[in-house]
Amino acid sequence: MFRTALRNVLAHKARLLMTAFAVMLGVTFISGSLVFGDSLNRAATARATAGYERIAVSVFPEDSRGGSGGPAGIDAGTVSALAKVPGVAVAAGRVDGFAAVAGRDGRLIGHGPAHRGGNFAPGADGKDPAYRFTQGSGPTGSGTIALDETTAANGGHRVGDTVRVGTNQGAASYTLSGVFRTDGTTLPAGGSLTLFTDDTAQRLFLQPGRYQNIELTAAPDADVQQLLTRVEAVLPQGTGAATGAQLARIQANLATNDSDTMSQILLGFAAVALFVATFLISNTFTMLVARRTRELALMRAVGASRKQVRRTLLTESLLVGAVASAAGLAVGTGVAALLQTLFAPADTPAGPLVVTPGTVITSMLVGTALPMVAAWLPIRRAMAIPPVAALSAAEPTAPARAGSLRSGLSAALVLTGTAATVYGALTTGKDARTVIGLGAALTLTGAIGFIPLLSRPFVALLQPLLTRLHPVYGNLAARNTVRDPRRTGATAAALAIALTLASGLSVLGASASQYLDRATTHDFTADYLVKPADGALRMTPATAEPLRKLPGVAFSPLNQSTEYRLAGTSSVLTGVDPADIGRLLRYDVVEGSLDCLAKGQIAVADFKASAAGWHLGQTLPLKRQDDQSGSVTIGAIYRADEQSNLLPSITAPDSLVARYDSNPNNAGILVATDGGPSPAALGNLTHALGDNPALAVLDEADLRAQDSSGIGDQLNVFYALLSMALAIAALGIANTLAMSVLERRKEIGTLRALGVDRAGVTRMIRLEALLLGGLGATLGTVLGVFLGWALGRTLQESVVGYTLVVPWGRLALGVLIALAGALVASLWPARRAARVDIPAATAAQ
Repeated sequence: MFRTALRNVLAHKARLLMTAFAVMLGVTFISGSLVFGDSLNRAATARATAGYERIAVSVFPEDSRGGSGGPAGIDAGTVSALAKVPGVAVAAGRVDGFAAVAGRDGRLIGHGPAHRGGNFAPGADGKDPAYRFTQGSGPTGSGTIALDETTAANGGHRVGDTVRVGTNQGAASYTLSGVFRTDGTTLPAGGSLTLFTDDTAQRLFLQPGRYQNIELTAAPDADVQQLLTRVEAVLPQGTGAATGAQLARIQANLATNDSDTMSQILLGFAAVALFVATFLISNTFTMLVARRTRELALMRAVGASRKQVRRTLLTESLLVGAVASAAGLAVGTGVAALLQTLFAPADTPAGPLVVTPGTVITSMLVGTALPMVAAWLPIRRAMAIPPVAALSAAEPTAPARAGSLRSGLSAALVLTGTAATVYGALTTGKDARTVIGLGAALTLTGAIGFIPLLSRPFVALLQPLLTRLHPVYGNLAARNTVRDPRRTGATAAALAIALTLASGLSVLGASASQYLDRATTHDFTADYLVKPADGALRMTPATAEPLRKLPGVAFSPLNQSTEYRLAGTSSVLTGVDPADIGRLLRYDVVEGSLDCLAKGQIAVADFKASAAGWHLGQTLPLKRQDDQSGSVTIGAIYRADEQSNLLPSITAPDSLVARYDSNPNNAGILVATDGGPSPAALGNLTHALGDNPALAVLDEADLRAQDSSGIGDQLNVFYALLSMALAIAALGIANTLAMSVLERRKEIGTLRALGVDRAGVTRMIRLEALLLGGLGATLGTVLGVFLGWALGRTLQESVVGYTLVVPWGRLALGVLIALAGALVASLWPARRAARVDIPAATAAQ
């Protein structure tokens, strides 16, 4: 029976090619995801732990304030004492902080919170073991710096150049003394690193004469654990120590978070691709088994039992799955390299591909089990045909089953799932998303079973249009599409699943983008917003002072002061300039007037007043954590979005904030110019702020792009992943049409004999493909919009201002892509149909 199964696979290899290809694509996706995740984990771990092997022991303060309220960090005397501990070769004090480097064009080099600065700590030989210089040498004076080679190359800097560097202490120009390479302990992955002298780094990042930690290098043949014991014995109170190996393990655990998340996302999409492939495989085996009913009946007639025949067919599916899985594993390993380039976090370097035994076993098991599971139902249905019926001249079919059971079950699932989804959307309770997820699963499952019934009315709706395009071929295409509704439904279901996910993501993405755009720019009436670059700790009120010298400029800092309790409610006050804030932010005042700020009163957002039970004119007792106390009066209440990035919950005059907080955090500076945004105005602002690369000057377009670009990037990634499911769905259409052409050879030959030319046959097959694609795309789009609405409803309670946005253009594009894929999928079946040999096809069978 095994030899029979092998011969059958070889005999029907062309028919099984699409099935094998679908399995291969699914396994490629899942094996590529696993290889990518393992490779990314190893690369991230290697990067995060690089350099820790040179550190025997690291000494650090256990309390950032020095253990007992004293100065921060560790004093230089401790470094000298540790250098004398037996077994210590070098004791290097380290200090670091935020440092942003400008390129030749004045723009910030790099991205994200990865702009770091540190100290160059040479030993007696003039070298620092953490850095290897490729050009020049380390900084030797307060006006010199060294840069990592990537930053120097990106900025176009060479040794001897003047480089602008911004820190939390302001911006200054330095002479580049050298370019170096280093490891992950000091250089943030994908970021920049600037080295200063000891004195300069301490002044910029900590305090003179103090370090944030101390790295100890062991002498040759020294035992690290014994060295740790000796070091702990001489440590001052408030400091601790750990070996480099211990720190490396901690960094390794932290480094795998991003790669684990991306791997889980890819595995989720791989599961979708495999689920879609299940329909293709099941459909293929249904058609293959139907074509071989006489062959199977003959095997039964000569003595093979039903179990043996079933085992033969399952063996065929096993062989197909095994070959396809092996191919998919090989291709997936190659795809993993591409995934590293496309989807790896920007701060993680590429590394060697890692193929673990678990990946091989998982890929082979999934790839071989999937065809067997998908083929089980068609095989079981074929085994129900009596051998005598199968050997008769008429086309044998499985015993008819009442369609009402399947249809009734599908209808019940759709109704139950829809009701659960609507209930979860309208109640928006604690478990609303769980209810919606369950309802969506039931609705989608029921819709898949319901598609065969939907195919007839759908085709009937479009048949007038088809017959108008061509009376003969349109009518034939419509009739052929509904000839086998179950096959049509299974083919369209694969496309419907992919379009459901794509449409749902489009609705959520468009709605979220509009909300973020409104939350970012609705309240913004200034020309520019000055913000610290990512990774900078803070701006101070003094940051805005240079702007007073610019003519025709109105500005207001947003001085955030924390640790207040107003009438017992924890609050944050944002100090603004009462004279100019009305020009810079849009305040929709519902009670009182914003002029109250000039009188020393405060203005409160409506959501804050409602939650605290405050009202206009109420005087609130004020108390800070540092025991300062006083009172403030509410002079205005304004509408505000709780998620707004600019409009504060409590607006106060900056003089009031300065009374209680001498050093508030400046969250940004709002700026308006007489002439509006222009290159000249931007240049003047940048120059007035000290040409500081640590400060970003953003206009409205920059703000919009900054806040919404992340959603667009994520959607593009998800669309790219869903394209695999669309490709498999297109293969299903091609496979269905190809098998249909084989079944209808005599019919097609008869049409050709009656005068239908090759172009007419091709047009008929293409119209059938369009009907299949249209059915799946329409159902998927409708379901996707419904689920996008339901999930969006759960956000409206917590995200004020979130509204449903239906991206008609993007949805239409999805439908057009599906139809185009269906047309492409029909090329090969249409070509085969057009080349049918008329005499052979019409000969008596």
